[in-house]
Amino acid sequence: MSNTREEWLVKATKLLRPVFDKRTDGWTVPDNVRTSCGFPRGARKAIGQCWSSDNSADDTLEVFISPVVDDSIDVLQILVHELVHAAVGLKAGHREPFGTVARAMALEGKLTATVAGDTFKREIAAPLLAKLGDYPHAALTVGGINTGPKKQGTRMLKAFCPKCDYTVRTTAKWLDIATPTCPDESCKGYGKDMKVE
Repeated sequence: MSNTREEWLVKATKLLRPVFDKRTDGWTVPDNVRTSCGFPRGARKAIGQCWSSDNSADDTLEVFISPVVDDSIDVLQILVHELVHAAVGLKAGHREPFGTVARAMALEGKLTATVAGDTFKREIAAPLLAKLGDYPHAALTVGGINTGPKKQGTRMLKAFCPKCDYTVRTTAKWLDIATPTCPDESCKGYGKDMKVE
């Protein structure tokens, strides 16, 4: 059994590799995947996120499971969803082949917000949880007292490039879809996600 949530997620990813090999038609979890508990960036309601290896200094796909989730089956379902992204490539988004692989891994519901149905719980979660034990984490409530930036009182949110200070204002609705990127080709932050406050 794992002492930390990161150990648990790493073991779960390792145990899921042969499950992907068995259930999907040749779609495998890449070797360069790192999993951790952390807040997904940009999409405020997201409970999981997979980042491209292009964003990593050591060419690693980064998967984050939100700390607001502590149910072991939910965490496994979110992890599988994000590993499907890693397996089929992030450019596919929730389009094919994502759907085919997600369904092969027994994920149900809308492809943008999959859930663990009975088949997932019985055939994937139960055998893994017998080896992993419960997810060693207690859910974190968002809001309240923290050292993060204060919530902006207006509906418009400020997005800025930390390299050149290019600034744009947008609403949370659009940030749920995509984070703006720096448009200045001469900036070192060109094409990279801007910071939001």
